[in-house]
Amino acid sequence: MQETPAPAANTDAPRKPLSDAAKRALAEAEARRAAAAANAKPAAPEINGPKGPEPTRFGDWEVKGIASDF
Repeated sequence: MQETPAPAANTDAPRKPLSDAAKRALAEAEARRAAAAANAKPAAPEINGPKGPEPTRFGDWEVKGIASDF
């Protein structure tokens, strides 16, 4: 059963101006995200993993033609 999405917040409302500390924090967070993305290593290939789509994402696992939901 899927949940219905929450209604979107009103984006037309005026926003309170950010303080200097908040602006610095946002800039530091963006710098950390950029550094993490630059230093990211690709994941190692999976050994003896499932062939095809990721079973945990699609809700079932198939082994030797037998699919089991979990």
